[in-house]
Amino acid sequence: MKNFCAYSLRRLGTDYLDIYRPARVDPRVPIEETVGAIADLIRAGHVRYLGLSEAGADTLRRANAAHPVVDLQIEYSLLSRGIERQVLPTARQLGIAITAYGVLSRGLLGGATPGGAADIRTHMPRFQGENYQQNLRLVAALRALAERKGVTAAQLAIAWVLARGGDIVPLIGTTRRARLEEALGALSIELSAAELGEIERAVPAEAVAGTRYAAEQMAHLDSERQLPD
Repeated sequence: MKNFCAYSLRRLGTDYLDIYRPARVDPRVPIEETVGAIADLIRAGHVRYLGLSEAGADTLRRANAAHPVVDLQIEYSLLSRGIERQVLPTARQLGIAITAYGVLSRGLLGGATPGGAADIRTHMPRFQGENYQQNLRLVAALRALAERKGVTAAQLAIAWVLARGGDIVPLIGTTRRARLEEALGALSIELSAAELGEIERAVPAEAVAGTRYAAEQMAHLDSERQLPD
C-alpha cells in the first residue's frame, strides 16, 4: 500500500492524496493490516482520508474499528441494489458515505449497447442472451416513466440514486460532453415519494437478470459475501 501510494504521489506530482482507497479487499490480508498501512500514511501527511471499495458489512466494521473510514466506493444503481440489504445500513450506522459507481449500469440504463467482442460488457451476464433482453424490458419501463416526466432514462436513473440519501454520491463517467450535460441535468430533478415508488415498481430489484460480473469475478468481491440475517 505504501509503495503504490508513493508511485501515485510521484505520478500526480503532489505531496498528498485527499482520499486513498484499495480498489478491492485482498482476502489474503487482514483488513486491519491494510487499514493500518493507510493510517500510517495519514499520520505521515501523505493521505488525508481513508476509503474502501467493494467491502462487505463485516469488513467495514473491522476496518472502521482500526481507523475511521470516510467512504465506501461500491456499485449502486436501479439494477444493482444488493448493498441495501447489509452494506448500506452498516455504512450509515458507522457514518460512512457511499461513492456509487455503475449508476447507469455501464450505460444500460442510458440506452447504450455493447460495441462488439472487444467491449468488456459482452462478457458480463447482464448483457448476454435472455438476461439482456429481460433487462432491456426494464429499461423500456424506466424510459416510459422518464418520458412522462420530460427527462431521459439516464437522468431519471441518476436522480433515483441521488434521492436515496445525501450520504450517497453518484460517480458518473463519460468521454462525451453531451453525456456530461445530460448527467448534470439530473441534479435539478426532484422525485416525490410516489414517483420513487413508481420507479422501483417499474424496475424491481428481483426482476434484474444476471449478476453484475462473471462468476469468477463475483467470487472475489468482498461486498458480495452476505452475513447471516
